[in-house]
Amino acid sequence: MQNANPKQDQWPVLTYNDWKDTLATVHLWTQIVGKIRLRKMPWLNHSWHVTLYVSPDGLSTGSVPYQHGIFQIDFNFMQHQLIIITSTGKRETLELRPRTVADFYNALFEKLEALDIDVTIYTVPSEIADAIPFEKDEVHQSYDRQKMEDFWQALVKIHNIFTRFRTRFTGKCSPVHFFWGAFDLAVTRFSGRDAPPHLGEAPNMPAAVMREAYSKEVSSCGFWPGSEQYPHAVFYAYCYPVPPAFSEQPVQPTGAFYNQEMGEFMLPYELVQQAANPEETLLAFMQSTYEAAANTGHWDRAALECDLSRLEVAYGCFK
Repeated sequence: MQNANPKQDQWPVLTYNDWKDTLATVHLWTQIVGKIRLRKMPWLNHSWHVTLYVSPDGLSTGSVPYQHGIFQIDFNFMQHQLIIITSTGKRETLELRPRTVADFYNALFEKLEALDIDVTIYTVPSEIADAIPFEKDEVHQSYDRQKMEDFWQALVKIHNIFTRFRTRFTGKCSPVHFFWGAFDLAVTRFSGRDAPPHLGEAPNMPAAVMREAYSKEVSSCGFWPGSEQYPHAVFYAYCYPVPPAFSEQPVQPTGAFYNQEMGEFMLPYELVQQAANPEETLLAFMQSTYEAAANTGHWDRAALECDLSRLEVAYGCFK
């Protein structure tokens, strides 16, 4: 059967400078929604309770408990709406269009009040220096529908590859989830051992939260769309704690490199987007950087790794 929409099989071009204003605005919108989830969810290790998830039409909070059952907030980047649904059968929508962060914040909380969802949030953005409180931000107000849809389509493709990579590990592993603090999609593996206290800092993030997030040894991979300081979409891989020889390990594919300033291996998004086989290219980066962390960190790889592909073959899965 011929593919009904060949364009969907193509990886979109993501050029930071072409959509940086939309990125900055939507980043702040996701922080508002993410902080709502943070306040309503029970605390989960490594702050996993705050993240969003890639969905068939955008980004979602998933089910969130509240006084009348559960609710969910979805960024729909196909219809360009924010959709709020509840287990009581109620539904509210908010148009995604060029509008200030302050307007988005006020309109969203009016919708929450109409749905009897009782929540308040700390309105200063997290992990952003010199941040403007949401209710006062009249600066960020851009929304390009096509650029946002392109970014989401990239997330869909990356999500599926991250999900495949996640299956190769029998130790503790995070979901494939979207962190609104830095606006990145990530998946993290754990050695099972405690890590030394993390001394890093991030704007408007309590030190205790940061320490708990990095309280165990990790090897993490992710995708990040870039910033003014580093205006390029990129895949990254880091570990904590960092063994002295980690940065010297050979990694794949050609074009991957270690960024000394950020302390991470990096692979430009465009090298995956333009590759003959993007999935194999990205998996090579994820596997080789994981091995760099596990080998130099002396992880018990024999106990932590697995290959269940034989069950997929036997039972006709993952077609």
